[in-house]
Amino acid sequence: MVTIITTSPSKSAPELGRPTFEGTLSLYRLSIDQYERMAEAGVVSKDDRIELIDGLLVQKMVKLPPHVVCAKKTFRELECLAPTGWHVAKEDPIRIPDRSSEPEPDLTVIRGEPEDYLEQNPDASAVALVVEVAESSLEFDRKVKLSIYGMAGIPIYWIVNLTDWQLEVYSEPSGAAEPSGYRRCRTLGPDDRADLIIESKVIGQIAVREMLP
Repeated sequence: MVTIITTSPSKSAPELGRPTFEGTLSLYRLSIDQYERMAEAGVVSKDDRIELIDGLLVQKMVKLPPHVVCAKKTFRELECLAPTGWHVAKEDPIRIPDRSSEPEPDLTVIRGEPEDYLEQNPDASAVALVVEVAESSLEFDRKVKLSIYGMAGIPIYWIVNLTDWQLEVYSEPSGAAEPSGYRRCRTLGPDDRADLIIESKVIGQIAVREMLP
C-alpha cells in the first residue's frame, strides 16, 4: 500500500493501493480495442453511461446537481487558463492500454486541439491533468481511478471532494512501479488556491472556492 504524504492534514486523508476484484466468479476482461469495436458496432453507446475500468464495464454514478454545477465551474476556470496548444475536455475518454482502461474523467487538460484526435482518443501521454468531481464516487475515485491515473503517469490528478468541501491534489505518479498511485497529496480548502501545472510549469492559479458549487 502506498502512503500519501499530505502537506495539509485532513480528517479524511485517503490510503492508496491498487484495487482487487474479489469473488469466486471468473471475470472476462475486455481490451481497449475490443471495447472500442463494441462502441463502433453500437453494442454500447454514450447513453449507456459506462466506462472501461481494468477491463470491466463500470456503470457511472448518477450526477446530482452539485456535481453538475461543480464540473461546469471548474471547466470554466480551467478553460480560462489553458494555454495555446492545450484544450479542456469534458467526460471524454482517455486510453490507458496497460490497465485495459478507457476512463472518462469529468475534466481533462489535453495537448493539442480536439480535431487532433479524430482517429483515436488521446492516451495518457497527452494529458496534463485529470479532474474527478466526487461525492458518492469518492472512494472509487481515491482508489481505483487514482491507481489507474498514477500507473499511466498522468502528472496531476485533482479530486474535487464535495463530501469534505476540499480539493485533493495528487502529484508524483508512480508510473509502472507497484503499488500504483501517487506519492504526494496536498489537501486544499475553500480559501486556498490551486496551481494549474502543465509540463512542470505553473500556468496560473484557481481559487478552490470558485470550483465548489
